[in-house]
Amino acid sequence: LVDSRDLFKPLAKTTLDRIPAQYRPNDGHWTGFAGRSTVLVYNPSLVSEADLPTSLLDLADPQWAGKVSFSPTGADFQAIVAAVLALEGEEATKTWLAGIKANGKTYQGNNVVLKSVNAGEVATGIIYHYYWDRDQEESGENSSNSKLYFFGDKDPGAFVSTSGAGVLANGDHVTDAEMFVDYLTSAEGQQIIADSYALEYTLNPEVPLGREVKPFAELEPPAVGVSELDSQKVVQLMQDAGLL
Repeated sequence: LVDSRDLFKPLAKTTLDRIPAQYRPNDGHWTGFAGRSTVLVYNPSLVSEADLPTSLLDLADPQWAGKVSFSPTGADFQAIVAAVLALEGEEATKTWLAGIKANGKTYQGNNVVLKSVNAGEVATGIIYHYYWDRDQEESGENSSNSKLYFFGDKDPGAFVSTSGAGVLANGDHVTDAEMFVDYLTSAEGQQIIADSYALEYTLNPEVPLGREVKPFAELEPPAVGVSELDSQKVVQLMQDAGLL
């Protein structure tokens, strides 16, 4: 929304060039610096990996009635819907939303989705990878009975959402802000992210996340750029579907 109102100052080319083009807008007004992969968390006692869908879109099929959960009010899920919209178009997105609304159990927050799957309340849940990975690093209390399933083949379910940063053109500390965003994309800044509690993927290819997380290089995200995501349209479609 800030970028659509032309409130950002364009970033320096050196800042932008460290991050793959897919994870920053075409106008160069802001940049992604960390990423979150869409995943399906599942409870192996309720569904085997062999029976999981090959596409996120399949979760709208009747066979998944009562077997999928998600948190529609959060920005996480709405970003995933934005990817479906960009890749599949409006009509297909409407159909998918209607299907998962009919099939799904909704919760307030991805951590609650994770807990519900782990407790056996529901077979699967749509979340981002780091909710499960963080719990695994801490204690495994809310993830020990579940596993992660990564969609592949550039499916909408393999979408990688970004954390981004920009500089307000009329801000009080423009120079400092530019230096900060530049630092976020630098090798040093990315290493701090890689070592942090966040467990989000670093987007500078020179600094892999490491740790016990599926390597970013092994993900197969769809070719949808951040400039293609229409958050306002997503809210409208989700409201029309009765999910908001």
